[in-house]
Amino acid sequence: MNTLDDASHVVTLRLQLPDQPGSLATALDVIGASGAHVGDIALVGIDGAFKIRDVEVYFVDPPHCQSTVERLRSTDVEVLRTVDVVMEVHRGGSIATRARVALDSLSDLRRVYTPGVARVCSKIAEDPGAAWDYTAIGHKVAIVSNGTAVLGLGDIGPLASLPVMEGKAAIFSKFVGLSAEPLLIDSKDPRLLIDTVARCASGYGAIQLEDIAAPACFDVERGLQKILDKPVFHDDQHGTATVCVAGLKSALQRVGRTPSECEAVVLGSGAAGSAITRFLLEFGVADVVMVDSVGAIFEGRSDKMSDEKRALAAISNKGGVQGSLAEVLKGRNLFVGVSRPGLVSPEMVRSMAQDPIVFALANPVSEISVGDAKQAGAAVAMDGRGMNNALAYPGIFRGALMARARRITPKMMLAAADALSEAAGEHLLPDMMDLSVHERVSLAVCNAADPD
Repeated sequence: MNTLDDASHVVTLRLQLPDQPGSLATALDVIGASGAHVGDIALVGIDGAFKIRDVEVYFVDPPHCQSTVERLRSTDVEVLRTVDVVMEVHRGGSIATRARVALDSLSDLRRVYTPGVARVCSKIAEDPGAAWDYTAIGHKVAIVSNGTAVLGLGDIGPLASLPVMEGKAAIFSKFVGLSAEPLLIDSKDPRLLIDTVARCASGYGAIQLEDIAAPACFDVERGLQKILDKPVFHDDQHGTATVCVAGLKSALQRVGRTPSECEAVVLGSGAAGSAITRFLLEFGVADVVMVDSVGAIFEGRSDKMSDEKRALAAISNKGGVQGSLAEVLKGRNLFVGVSRPGLVSPEMVRSMAQDPIVFALANPVSEISVGDAKQAGAAVAMDGRGMNNALAYPGIFRGALMARARRITPKMMLAAADALSEAAGEHLLPDMMDLSVHERVSLAVCNAADPD
């Protein structure tokens, strides 16, 4: 049976049902028997002997939808229309630029544009720092991507990644009131990416790097941080790491352990796995062993080692552990997966230390389901749907811009993780839709920023 978490294809079915008792229940039984999940139901019309209802249904994919529609049509239900909800939400794009000042008269226009605007331009020419006061820079973020590592889709190119970047911009606007603009760059060359962003950066207060594949993402981030005097933050790395540590803080309170009592395994050596490893060590975790497709990463390993892996091997895996994932997991009490579906078995979880914490964060399908992990003995388990980057990055950017920070530091990320954990209450992580959570993160990050 499919779970609601597997259902990513959302469709509204317009159904014409006989106006008699039980007809709606029959239709819902057919939908349920197909493994789909029902959302909102609305009565939209009455036509003689029929009622017309819009039923929101969550399917796994389009073929799943089609087979269910065919089942419905084999009954006395007529399917009048199917509407792909997600496609309709994105029709015309999910963001727009709008004026924040009045333009209702010629006088308004002369103040906002010529001739009045010349005074503001002259002021900034004399004092570039004045742009923070007299332009939108202080609440403006560039979302930079080349579309080479789009979540669940891989290398689909910059144009196909645009709906994701627009979605990120919409989140910035809704959660923390920041203006964000997608900046798509059609190149895989780190040097060209760095140069292009550097040349465009003066109009933004901060740069968010998004869906850029490893190892280029490491070079791009570090290169821009050297050049630009403003925050550059790769969300796939540091946003993921921040939320992971926030969830870990809450989980450790449940199991009565400290970070120094944790021996971790991180599965996945890409952008997210590398940042999580570094941040777990920064948080105080006793030891972390990274595992890639070859096995444990350790100093001296020669097979499939990059500069980033060699740097991580120098600070992690203190005991020089070698072997496969199954071998490395034995006796460890923390697992973080940012790799591929189905790589962790219940037997592997059972081989871990008592009451382990399992964060299986691969998207859209995790390394092991939360249910299977708990049945195998995990004291705490979470997947990537419950541990969403959008809990962290809006507040991190807003806090950094509020402080006019030049960098987003580990100290600021730890402050964000603390704020998230404190806001979680009895849960591992707080409700992402609670705007007060993002306000708390913003303030914590701003207060943790280093003074100029």
